[in-house]
Amino acid sequence: MTTKKICISCMDDIASTNHSVEFRCPNCEKEQIIRCGKCRKLMIVWKCPNCGFEGP
Repeated sequence: MTTKKICISCMDDIASTNHSVEFRCPNCEKEQIIRCGKCRKLMIVWKCPNCGFEGP
């Protein structure tokens, strides 16, 4: 069974999108942040659920 990867900003499944990224929160390094290409391009704000850090 495969786990869906969901964009933290728009909650869309990133399986069918281009230019998506995954990285650890740069502040706490505990949460995996997943962003779709659309939210990255539009610089939609995301917030770490662990520490509250916000990024573009």
